[in-house]
Amino acid sequence: MRILVIEDEKPLADALTEILRQNRYNVDAVYHGNHGLEYARSGIYDLILLDIMLPGIDGLSILKTLRKEHITTPVIILTAKSEVSDIITGLDAGSDDYLAKPFSTGELLARIRALSRRGRAYSGEVLSCADLLFHKSTMELCCGSNSIKLGLKETQLMELLLNNVGRIMPKNLLIEKIWGLDSDAEYNNIEVYISFLRQKFTSLGTSAQIRTIRGVGYQLEANDD
Repeated sequence: MRILVIEDEKPLADALTEILRQNRYNVDAVYHGNHGLEYARSGIYDLILLDIMLPGIDGLSILKTLRKEHITTPVIILTAKSEVSDIITGLDAGSDDYLAKPFSTGELLARIRALSRRGRAYSGEVLSCADLLFHKSTMELCCGSNSIKLGLKETQLMELLLNNVGRIMPKNLLIEKIWGLDSDAEYNNIEVYISFLRQKFTSLGTSAQIRTIRGVGYQLEANDD
């Protein structure tokens, strides 16, 4: 399960990250609202822990933007505010749960487990673009009666592209998401795996295609020609 922590108090964000990793969750943490929105838009997360008071874009604005863009990743709001009116505002904006600081580790983990069960309905077992289908549990890419099993890095890249159909995905963001922030991976690493996926698209005969946006990144789209 992949969790995104958006929290501007770095000691708290780092503590949450450590706790979640100890409980076998994959975690990314960002400390600024603008970066948080960018990461949340990637569509690769199963759950978002979102603080309300953030520099740049505040948490409620991030949440409203995600829901407006039909990004339904489950969100737990984390905030020092505990007034009923603030709880209602967060829920009305589209949050799935609410935790007022300070909260216990046990309570947080229980809320995450509950939302992860519900989140399966949000994340979707099958992702698609045009006639191309991707089965997440089996890591199989399908078109018609044809199917090909993907490797781990291909799967991660394919999920990112399918969760952002029609959007331009910058190379640097793809590297961060697949290899990590501290990785020494370079653009040619992404280019190699894009080439692998394109070869598989050709073998499957799908109308979906991965466009190169020169100097920026890649875009998955349906080819209507």
